[in-house]
Amino acid sequence: MHRTTRTTAVLLFVAWAVDYIDRQVINLALPSIGETFGLTHGERGLILSAFFVTYALTQIPAGLIAVRFGGLRVICVSLVLWSLFTGLTAVAWSFAALLVFRCLFGLAQGLFPAAAIDTLSRRSIPDQRLTANGWIQSSNAVGGLLAAVLGGLLLSHFDWRVMFAAVSVLGLVVVVAVRRRMPGPLPAEQTGPLLERTGHAASTLLKSPVIWGFAVMFFAYDTVVWGLNSWSASYLMEERGLRVADAGLVSLGPTILAAVTAVVGGRLSDRFEGRPRRIILPAMSAAAVLLVVLPLTTSVAGFVVVATLVSGLIGLCYMPCFSVPLRSLPPRLTGAASGIILFGGQLAGIVVPAFFGQVVDAWSYRVAFWSLALGPALAVIAVFLVPQTTPRFLARLRGVADDIPTKEDDSDASTAPRSA
Repeated sequence: MHRTTRTTAVLLFVAWAVDYIDRQVINLALPSIGETFGLTHGERGLILSAFFVTYALTQIPAGLIAVRFGGLRVICVSLVLWSLFTGLTAVAWSFAALLVFRCLFGLAQGLFPAAAIDTLSRRSIPDQRLTANGWIQSSNAVGGLLAAVLGGLLLSHFDWRVMFAAVSVLGLVVVVAVRRRMPGPLPAEQTGPLLERTGHAASTLLKSPVIWGFAVMFFAYDTVVWGLNSWSASYLMEERGLRVADAGLVSLGPTILAAVTAVVGGRLSDRFEGRPRRIILPAMSAAAVLLVVLPLTTSVAGFVVVATLVSGLIGLCYMPCFSVPLRSLPPRLTGAASGIILFGGQLAGIVVPAFFGQVVDAWSYRVAFWSLALGPALAVIAVFLVPQTTPRFLARLRGVADDIPTKEDDSDASTAPRSA
């Protein structure tokens, strides 16, 4: 990798890890928050979903904002704002106030993902973009692990309010590092063409069914991710009798394997020159079977082993949900395209945690875990409906956005994949 790409990837890795720490510590604190405010499982699920409402609604505007103001500037604003609202969560005085703070927190964090992809695209060549993104996205699992460890330690000794106040400082430290250490963009001839009418092209991506097909795939992916991440700790504490610190530590295996497979999925996507079906079809099929087995395990160890395998298989599928658009579009359009795809995934964050909680109240945890298998089923259907390579992707776009280049009129040959 180019030195500029490596430095960018490291800084974005750290920023995204803090993103996930601030986002996921609430999963461990949920039982304590429920006791503080006397909440049902359904109401606890609403707290989790409140974040995703504004987070999801911000994704598409965030991609357009990154095009207009530049990804780096938007990243810094996002870091400052979400750190502020993480700290304010500590002073929530009621269920309603907690919902408001979580909505504002989601709005602030929603600015970050598309801006991060925009920032990396300007500092990487197309043939290395998915590999670099894979390394960055492995931070999600690392951030989840750190959230479990840090949250478990803090909750073992302090109130949940102290925990939120403590983790809010992390984002402010990261924004200083990003401002001081982020390198400048690579020359345009290395990263791909920059279109004169980028703003128009970005808006016309919204009309493209092919982009929304990848958004459906990411919705399916996040159905499993947010179902497991939001409720596994509560399940282990309530059904298996684990202490809060232990419930956090059992996520060690799943998060490490998910981090590794996110990198592998990015690397394979570059090697396959897109072609997400080669990864998503086998990985999601196996994950669906394991989700049926998961609540049937008779021990904590068995649950952790199966959950680890599910996390690893799902991690493989992260970058394939973005692979063809990120390889095919010019850098200044990748933020807008990724915003649309991310929006699809975050809709799962709105629906799944609340739905899971309602299913637990109405039936059981077992039925709720089984319902997550709908995600892999949807992913398999969607991957058969989206184009697998750059030429087919651009051909599908051609009638929607005339100012998006086809393979023939693309001035940078590296944007189109080489034939095998």
